[in-house]
Amino acid sequence: MRLDEVFARHTELGAAFAVHVDGELVADLWGGVADRRTGRPWAADTPVLTYSCTKAITATVTLLLVERGQLALSTPVKEIWPAFSAAGVTVEHLLTHQAGLPVIEEQVPVEEYGDHAAIAARLARQSPLWEPGTAHGYHALTYGFLIGEVVRRVTGKPVADLVAAEIAGPLGLDMWLGAPDEILPAVARLSAGDPAPSPADTPPARPSGPAAPRPRPAVPPAGPAAALSAAERAARDPYSLMNRALGNPGVHRLKGGANHPAVLRAGWPAMGLVSTARALSGFYRALIAGEILRPDTLADAVRPRVAGPDRVLHIGTAFGLGFMTSSESFAPFAPTAFGHTGLGGFLGLGDPARGVAIAYTMNMLSATFAATTPAWELAAAVYDAL
Repeated sequence: MRLDEVFARHTELGAAFAVHVDGELVADLWGGVADRRTGRPWAADTPVLTYSCTKAITATVTLLLVERGQLALSTPVKEIWPAFSAAGVTVEHLLTHQAGLPVIEEQVPVEEYGDHAAIAARLARQSPLWEPGTAHGYHALTYGFLIGEVVRRVTGKPVADLVAAEIAGPLGLDMWLGAPDEILPAVARLSAGDPAPSPADTPPARPSGPAAPRPRPAVPPAGPAAALSAAERAARDPYSLMNRALGNPGVHRLKGGANHPAVLRAGWPAMGLVSTARALSGFYRALIAGEILRPDTLADAVRPRVAGPDRVLHIGTAFGLGFMTSSESFAPFAPTAFGHTGLGGFLGLGDPARGVAIAYTMNMLSATFAATTPAWELAAAVYDAL
């Protein structure tokens, strides 16, 4: 399969695709336009904001602390963070999207976007939407602020510093959790591709008042077709749990949205990773080679902890400790794969059983829930070739 054929079929703007097999970089492709306003071409080293591909890197930093005995998965968050009011939430619940805190109920002001501790303090005052540990629902943005605060309190450092010191720096990877100023001019500019409604175009929360009932998440319908229909309806509803989880802090409140320097610099631990495809694939190469985590730590981390209908996304999802695992929404053709997707079509994937690492980055965001994105077409082609 040729990258230009994928471009033609999906009307991509600019993209890059990288594959490592048994430690060797066997595919390193890029093309198209990095900025549609200027026509700047996508280069070999063009980085881009990869949205939720970030979660796998944040999980890896957390697992390093577990591996070193600085943190335990079973520890109640309240023991680490005394102001945290939700009883019964453990570190493992945060990593597996079981905490019941997928939404920041107070709107985060723009002035606070770079203040992770202040955003975390808002979450500390909230009560879970479901009993922690009884269900899972995608914590699109809160995942990062919750885990980030735990990491900061354990180490005294933000996740971004640990990504630089423990992963990107030692491995020589062009990835940053929060882009430094000298990188900003090279970052690809994101564009909206699919005309379907996007969470970035919707308000983050339903209007509320002292007497307003607190909405509860519905149990998603059973069956892939029903779940996909429910997910599409939720994407069109500005007050759905899905859009409320994705829309606060709201990048749509800034000129240029996620392209705004305030977002690129902020390094939100759930969606702030700026990376090249080569670096993202290189991260998974190093993971499955045992160069970041011990093999036993990784094996435990990619063991599915939760699976089935997701209370936020409605579609079926499966998670290990911060990593997505094979499900109807992630690598259904690869039962031993793990990794994370990113809003709009980004993909980072590792598969220790096949010795493969894959990454796809692009700047034309799709709003589809179907598994027909260029990333999945290319990943499936890699597996066919294997």
